[in-house]
Amino acid sequence: MTKLTAPSRRQSGEIGPNYKWIVLSNTTIGVILASMNSTSLIIALPVIFRGIRLNPLDPSNFPYLLWIMMGYMLVSAVLVVTVGRIGDMFGRVRMYNLGFAVFTVGAVLLSVVWSHGSAGALELVIMRMFQAIGGALLMANSAAIITDAFPSEQLGLALGTNMVAAIFGGFFGILAGGLLSQIGWRWVFLVNVPVGGFGTVWAYLKLKEIGIHVRARIDWLGNIAFAGGLGMLLVGVTYGIKPYGNSLTGWGDPFVIEMIVAGIALLLIFVFIEMHVPDPMFRMTLFRNRAFAAGNLAQFLGAVGRGGMQFMLIIWFQGIWLPQHGYSFVDTPLWSGIYMLPWMLGFVVAGPIAGKLSDRWGARPFATAGMVLSAIMYVAMMAFPPNFAYVPFALVMLVSGMAMGLFASPNTASIMNSLPARERGAGSGMRVTFGSAGMPLSMGLFFTLMVFGLNAKVPSSMYTGLVTHGIPAQTAANLSHLPPLGYLFAAFLGYNPLRSLLGPKILAQLPPAQAADLTGRSFFPQLIGAPFKHGLVLVLTFAAVMSLIAAIASAMRGKRFVHEEAGSTIGHLHSALERTDNGLAPAADAMLSSTQANGNSIDGYLNNPELPASPDQPS
Repeated sequence: MTKLTAPSRRQSGEIGPNYKWIVLSNTTIGVILASMNSTSLIIALPVIFRGIRLNPLDPSNFPYLLWIMMGYMLVSAVLVVTVGRIGDMFGRVRMYNLGFAVFTVGAVLLSVVWSHGSAGALELVIMRMFQAIGGALLMANSAAIITDAFPSEQLGLALGTNMVAAIFGGFFGILAGGLLSQIGWRWVFLVNVPVGGFGTVWAYLKLKEIGIHVRARIDWLGNIAFAGGLGMLLVGVTYGIKPYGNSLTGWGDPFVIEMIVAGIALLLIFVFIEMHVPDPMFRMTLFRNRAFAAGNLAQFLGAVGRGGMQFMLIIWFQGIWLPQHGYSFVDTPLWSGIYMLPWMLGFVVAGPIAGKLSDRWGARPFATAGMVLSAIMYVAMMAFPPNFAYVPFALVMLVSGMAMGLFASPNTASIMNSLPARERGAGSGMRVTFGSAGMPLSMGLFFTLMVFGLNAKVPSSMYTGLVTHGIPAQTAANLSHLPPLGYLFAAFLGYNPLRSLLGPKILAQLPPAQAADLTGRSFFPQLIGAPFKHGLVLVLTFAAVMSLIAAIASAMRGKRFVHEEAGSTIGHLHSALERTDNGLAPAADAMLSSTQANGNSIDGYLNNPELPASPDQPS
């Protein structure tokens, strides 16, 4: 039987009014570390593959490339709800601290990968998936810990600051990955070790269990059905990017179809299980809460519209714009991050401000406006030519980043405020799942749209250009009809796309001047520029539509809503803490005494008619 317990004074320790800032500081380090780790790896992939002596563009090695890029994200998306629920049951701080430790150990293991070739790639995949367990523990429980520590009227500001840190970490990871990879690929992972070690020790020393625990049986069937269903669905979507037979993509691959169908079936079984077991992993009734349901739907649609778009912008910079402005292909990953800094700046400026304003006025106006503004910026990007003028494009990126800041912080605060205290871990995990699952789904859809857009224009242009530069007609015809994914990923990884496509044997047969023209900084960008723009219009249109639907979902969330249970427990406790400089105030002590006098059941406190009403009531 489910039983709610409040932490004893011994468990929670003597927490003072500054405790919430300790929580925010530590969780900020955690999200910076996790986000930096993801982007630094992407930028350093060419150096990593050279270090393990594996060509990622070889068709036989393409699965390794996909799993090194996506494995961390897939495992994290699958596990966050499960580990969030475990945090509700056994302590969110305990699970968060464990996540910090696991993440740091994973960084150590990644830095000592010992094999080369496919064995080395497999070791990297396995270690990244192990590290993702730590990342899931961090991501699922960090927002719940912040919600436990902060009163509802400050939650938007706190979560906004935390999210800005995540965005900062993502962009800083691009710079760090580019710089550290020049020293050696192992440093990309080693740099996480001292930060992770410090964060782990600090978390174990300073963070306290002040949330409500749910004493319940583990829902094994629900956990297995959810993890298996979501995992199979995301794996199927990821492999849908990979060409199959003579097809440009893998959507016709029986493996992809089977994984997607089986994944959806298992997720439906998961819903059935959760509605019939006494102690479900996730209470489906939470979706009856309009603020929770609409916020998560907006989160998912926004992620679908945004996730793949980031990859498209990176390819636009690396494959087309930067080479035409004098940058070698090998340097484009680092410089694309630098030139995309306006997007980060927009988020950094707007995120905390929007979060603070939403604490007063509610999430709906800010989150909805953010999604509408995102759609407008996607449409604005369609007006730019492939070789655009940077300053106006930077302004569009700046406003686009501000739009995401307007949406992300208020939306997260709205979701977390809508949750009862006993469900914060699982609810936060579901929130992260919707965002994380949107990324691979977005990549699958966006790359598919781009591939078909390119294939409608590139073959004839490439055939003419190759024949003009001395490539035999038959060879040019074969090369021009290769799946576009090959040269898209070559540009994304910082390889020279035409050098990778032609190979050393063909280039060796050409006069040096013609070989230099084909592999120079101008030929490929000019060849692919117009076709890429054609595909990009499809992608941007889809992103704009997703953002507008997300805006509609956001508008449906209703006015500002704070769950009455959250207001009655954590809100009262925090009000007590704010009025003292010496640890737990008398009012807080009385609350803990009340819970302990009722057999550690929080129900006794909630049902006590003599206690004052919560200061935060649903509106």
